[in-house]
Amino acid sequence: MIIRPIYDLLLLPDVSFFFDKESFLKGENPKKGDEVLFLLEKEDVDPEEYTSDDFYPIGLVGTFEKIVDDNVHIIIRKRVDVSDIKVNGEQFSAEYCESQEIDDFSEEDEKELFKEVQIRLVSFMKKYQWDMRLVRFLMHLDTLSNLVCALSPYVSSGWEEKYGIIASPSRKERFNKIKDIIYEYIAMYEVSDLAEHSQNEEQQNAYKEMALKKKIEFLQKQLDDMHPENVSDERMFEKKINESGMNEEAKREAERMLRRLKLEGSESHEYGMLYDYLDFMTSLKWKVDEQPDIDLKRAEEVLDANHYGLKKVKRRIVEQLAIMALKSSQTGSILLFTGPPGTGKTSIGKSIAKALSRKYVRVSLGGVHDESEIRGHRRTYVGAMPGRIMDGIRKSGSANPVVVLDEVDKLGDGSYNGDPSSALLEVLDPEQNSTFTDHYLNAPYDLSKVIFVCTANSTDTIPEPLLNRMEVINFNGYTPIEKFYIAKEHLIPEAMKETGISTKNVKITDDAIRKIISGYTAEAGVRGLKKQINKLLRHVAYKIALGESKKITVGVTKLHEYLDEHEYMHETLNRKNRPGIVTGLAWTQAGGEILFIESAFTKGDGKLQITGQLGDVMKESVQIAVSLTKMLYSKYADKFDENDLHIHVPEGAVPKDGPSAGVTITTALISLITGKEVDPHIGMTGEISLRGYVMPIGGLPEKLMAAERAGVKKVLIPKDNVKDLDEVPDETKDKLEIIPVETIKDVVKIVFDK
Repeated sequence: MIIRPIYDLLLLPDVSFFFDKESFLKGENPKKGDEVLFLLEKEDVDPEEYTSDDFYPIGLVGTFEKIVDDNVHIIIRKRVDVSDIKVNGEQFSAEYCESQEIDDFSEEDEKELFKEVQIRLVSFMKKYQWDMRLVRFLMHLDTLSNLVCALSPYVSSGWEEKYGIIASPSRKERFNKIKDIIYEYIAMYEVSDLAEHSQNEEQQNAYKEMALKKKIEFLQKQLDDMHPENVSDERMFEKKINESGMNEEAKREAERMLRRLKLEGSESHEYGMLYDYLDFMTSLKWKVDEQPDIDLKRAEEVLDANHYGLKKVKRRIVEQLAIMALKSSQTGSILLFTGPPGTGKTSIGKSIAKALSRKYVRVSLGGVHDESEIRGHRRTYVGAMPGRIMDGIRKSGSANPVVVLDEVDKLGDGSYNGDPSSALLEVLDPEQNSTFTDHYLNAPYDLSKVIFVCTANSTDTIPEPLLNRMEVINFNGYTPIEKFYIAKEHLIPEAMKETGISTKNVKITDDAIRKIISGYTAEAGVRGLKKQINKLLRHVAYKIALGESKKITVGVTKLHEYLDEHEYMHETLNRKNRPGIVTGLAWTQAGGEILFIESAFTKGDGKLQITGQLGDVMKESVQIAVSLTKMLYSKYADKFDENDLHIHVPEGAVPKDGPSAGVTITTALISLITGKEVDPHIGMTGEISLRGYVMPIGGLPEKLMAAERAGVKKVLIPKDNVKDLDEVPDETKDKLEIIPVETIKDVVKIVFDK
């Protein structure tokens, strides 16, 4: 099989063509019927610089017929799909299969169209006194394909337009394009003859206009190539729009704005607005990047390398990646990572992007209170800008990045500026976001290929419709052992890099790391731990820079000096209680905490005073606890009538709410009226009912980790929360005695040993 590259030459099936013998055969000696494969070049390339990317995927196959004088006679047989092109100098190899052919044009219609075009062409040639031999040659041709191929070297149409005819599978579309090319060819010669009249003057004028535009475009392109530094804004945007791959609606909007830009001129006050809009539109990536196959093992390695622990979170992420790999498409739920600050919610989104070899975008939504921040501003406003979503995608340079929507729980409430959380509904809905329309763009953009990951400290403030679109994955915080390895493997090396210190200059002992964790931080995440390590290494850097020492070892005894602060003292340690005080467990957006419920009687007439910035739900828990205590200990009921009861929860500046302190408040009141102290190393949590039942609560893993950090030894939890112990780290469960309780009587037996 002979393989030959061709450029700017229109060949079509069932057309005979003659090629120069010497340049075509190159010493080969084919036989009649041997196949010839024509590869169609994208651009005119030096034969010595051919690569497989220089050719279109559609080619042509013909057969060798004979040699006539110094010409080779080839008959083009069919269009083919070409693949696996290999180039070695001027030697080619390739695979091909017959292209799809849509037979939607009958022979009668073809003959009629050919006759019309032939008559028009011959009439034109006679009018302009062309050589009669050429006229007789054209009259001898019997098909429209033969006619246009014979004229191919002379017509002014570009190679891309000619290739568009070859690539078209529809015979009807192909012949209509051929007709247009020939008529444009005729019109080029008739532009200067204004006296030309025909029955269809409007159509002829259209052809003339098209020919003139193409001529101007051709000349303009020549000028631009000669002086690229002088390319006008209009020409630059026109080229970018054509090359961008926009959808039809977006392209229409961009072209409409480009026409306005041309009309307004650079002196207009609207020129800047139009320029910014077109610059944004053409800067967006409209074509989806080809993605490599998802490698689950590599994804697991990336997640493990960047994040310690979080086994359940990583497993859920890898499960979603596995589904995407099997379906070879974007799929799965929108993930919402919830948990205390510093637990790695945002950074794990970056690891997902790295595992998928995609671009990463972080969009901060904290404090956003205007719908336009999500959807963009309409261009009628001065200073209009696109929304944060589209701006982030533009900056990523990709149409399918991983977008982390940070702090979705801190979106502002809806106001006269609109509700930003409602605007997110379309963004995060896979059924709708394929046609997401930013107000600034005023054209649909496909967000369905984007992977959205959301983060929040709590789901309490997220509207229900928005929450329903996401799958919640909890980050429960880190245990001391996990914090130790995170500090040793991640935080300390990063801090050393930032401060310019190497392991030759400093050594931090393992005991010192553990002491920083237990004595100088009290958090669920590792953000405070990172700050303490950075502070320590800054002090080390200071000493090394002064020349005091070349090698510094930081142990437990030197921590106070290097950190310049006192060790954090846990409230429950070394504390002597009195009746009426009980240790409770609470959940906050920063993780779990312990709190004390303090109660006291004062002389009075039965008034109830509550302090400590308690919310309405917690105040109701106090009322229930008082009523339940009176019912269970009726012989002490007079104390409530003869005295004022004061209940206080320390750290009065911090608002507190929720029903989970009900058991703790009730136990504190029982301790108060009976005069029996409660061991401060016993912590408890649970909602209480008027019947005395201990009801389930949320945030159990965070509460138990807080208890372990604070030195609590024994924890009472609702019996219905036993199932949640699977989410609690084994290290925490091993250090605590966890006792499920069903009623307040069970609590009394355990706490007072009776």
